[in-house]
Amino acid sequence: MLRAVQAATRLPERWQHALTGGAIERDGQRMDGPSQLVNALVVRGMRPPLETLTPAHARARLAKLRRGGLPMVVPRVDELRIPTPAGRLALRAYHPEGPGGAPGALLWLHGGGWVLGTLDDHDHVCSCLARDAGVVVVSVDYRLAPEHRYPAAADDAEAAWRHLAANAAALGVDPARLAIGGDSAGGNLAAVVSQRMARTGGPAPRFALLVYPVTDVTREAPSYATFAEGFLLTRDGMRWFIDHYVPDPARRAEPDVSPLLAPSLAGHPPAHVVIAGFDPLRDEGVAYAARLEAEGVPVELARYPTTFHGFFSSGELLPVSREAVARAAHALRRALA
Repeated sequence: MLRAVQAATRLPERWQHALTGGAIERDGQRMDGPSQLVNALVVRGMRPPLETLTPAHARARLAKLRRGGLPMVVPRVDELRIPTPAGRLALRAYHPEGPGGAPGALLWLHGGGWVLGTLDDHDHVCSCLARDAGVVVVSVDYRLAPEHRYPAAADDAEAAWRHLAANAAALGVDPARLAIGGDSAGGNLAAVVSQRMARTGGPAPRFALLVYPVTDVTREAPSYATFAEGFLLTRDGMRWFIDHYVPDPARRAEPDVSPLLAPSLAGHPPAHVVIAGFDPLRDEGVAYAARLEAEGVPVELARYPTTFHGFFSSGELLPVSREAVARAAHALRRALA
């Protein structure tokens, strides 16, 4: 399937739109041809809809869809296990080629709505970030809901961050050049850890890479209705994720769930925030970047209005993905220089 998709994304854009029923235009945005084609294929592959499945069935469906994924582009990958208060936690470290000396590092938290996602799912994007930014990327296999509900994922993310900060030299990275990042639910966890470190005086990241992060689960921003269905992430899909991760509505306003609602963002690291145009999470990502800027935190908002939620990890399939990863890696490299 991967080869067929790669071939189709090289067709002229008008053919790509024709294959998927005509160009999608919404809220003043037009989806580019390759994005529309890949989105349509993924949506078709995820039928029936996510919210009709059990978590186990959804994970099996996603694993089948990702089978034979994109290759890694770094020469060395290490499998690690670290102790945490909840038990041992698996990490995967991607090492780039480069001159001698200890590189910086990025702790990466994968997306998947706190319910889906594995280390394997993000192999390619983590290896690309490692290669392009010249840093070691450490990916975290945090516990998933509903087997482990909030705050399990946030606690694992914090434990992994503290371990990286405390053991950087032993891992061969520069302890003064550490960043945190993630996509979607992982972007949420990266923001949460950044805020926790600021509140507690813990080891602070120098930089945060937040890719279409979840920042407020107490309300549905207008983009929830605008992009409610027909895309990789839907409004009902987000409701399904939130219900599994934080079933108690009374807890959803806590900053460790909804970082946009924190009383203060003082001490948050400088951030690069990636936004997809066709995404229910678009507006809350923009709102988080605006809040950072209003509170004096340096922030770069990278908008990609022609593509869908999930594009960042689509690798060689999408030109817009290659552009976004390269830009994010450049921002990371610059921040950790």
